[in-house]
Amino acid sequence: MSKRMTVVFDDEELYRAVKIEAARSGRHAKDIIAEAVRAWLEVLEDRELGPEIDAAIEEWEREGGIKAEELFSQLRSEAQTES
Repeated sequence: MSKRMTVVFDDEELYRAVKIEAARSGRHAKDIIAEAVRAWLEVLEDRELGPEIDAAIEEWEREGGIKAEELFSQLRSEAQTES
């Protein structure tokens, strides 16, 4: 379901740049704006997750974690031993 929103550009250059890019790429301006908003929200989410990811990495290092490739190799070896 699509929703409508009016976007008012106070910056004439930004407005023109979006319109030019839409024409150049054969896309609708609304699609370019939606893509930009999605990317912006992703950056915000990554920023929020940053400290949690850092904490997880610190815990992994503190607890003597192993790399994924190493874990998969161990699991393959165990599976072959059990067969």
